[in-house]
Amino acid sequence: MVAELSLRQLRVFVSVAHSGNLGQSAEALFLTRGAVSQAIKALEQQLGVALFERRTQRLLLNSQGRQLLPLAEALLAQEQGVQALFHSGALQIPLRLGASTTIGNYLLPTLLAQHWPGEWPLPQVQLANSEHLQQALLQRELDLALVESESLHSELSRWPWREDEMVLIAPADHPLAGQSAAWSALEGQPWVLREPRSGSRAQFDHRVAPQLQRVQVVLELGQLEAVVRAVAAGLGLSLVSRLACQQAIAQGQVSELRLPETLVRRLYLVHPPSSDALPALQRLKGLWSGEQ
Repeated sequence: MVAELSLRQLRVFVSVAHSGNLGQSAEALFLTRGAVSQAIKALEQQLGVALFERRTQRLLLNSQGRQLLPLAEALLAQEQGVQALFHSGALQIPLRLGASTTIGNYLLPTLLAQHWPGEWPLPQVQLANSEHLQQALLQRELDLALVESESLHSELSRWPWREDEMVLIAPADHPLAGQSAAWSALEGQPWVLREPRSGSRAQFDHRVAPQLQRVQVVLELGQLEAVVRAVAAGLGLSLVSRLACQQAIAQGQVSELRLPETLVRRLYLVHPPSSDALPALQRLKGLWSGEQ
């Protein structure tokens, strides 16, 4: 069996190649002179060639040694690169970050601009609904995700990040515009909603629909901006995040109907419990804990 070369042998070889002296290399590498001499002999035996010309007090590279030197230096440089990648304390590979639609459109840009470590590369971002993001986390296709759903998979770790208010909006000329709307006043109203399994739809299904005798969904859309525009066009009512509709309300494009109760939901950071990105996640939690 042919013995494998070691990085230690190559490190000794490169040092002796530059110094030409066993004693100097031994001192530089914190080895004994005998250990350096033995490493060179073992390397030459494994390769089956001599690498140095032995002269009085000097070792000079021969033609075989000169061929080996650049290869050995390249291997050692790669070793240093591996060490730097995993021990420098800086994130070299971008995190794979998922964000649900509300968060991705209305919170994420500011979050990255103001609360992302400056020495880290910006993350690779995927926008999708909360259910899709959780499945991507379980498949290890993402490192972490910011979601607006409270129906979280039991295999994922969660961290409550911030709160978000859900608002009932109607066309600007709706008879209930600007008023408090009892649940009974919402019976028979047409609804424009996000697609099933999205965070916003889950809020409607769990907190509004049970209060009504019948729910008439006239349109389902995959984007919050499209939902708000559909309401402004007069197609129906909707329940959306205040983040998504505050500008449309301020501009008079839609009106807010006050519900019998304030609907507030939690936004979460979720990730696999055994994620390789856990050190980075802990730092992000510290940075984002005071985020407004």
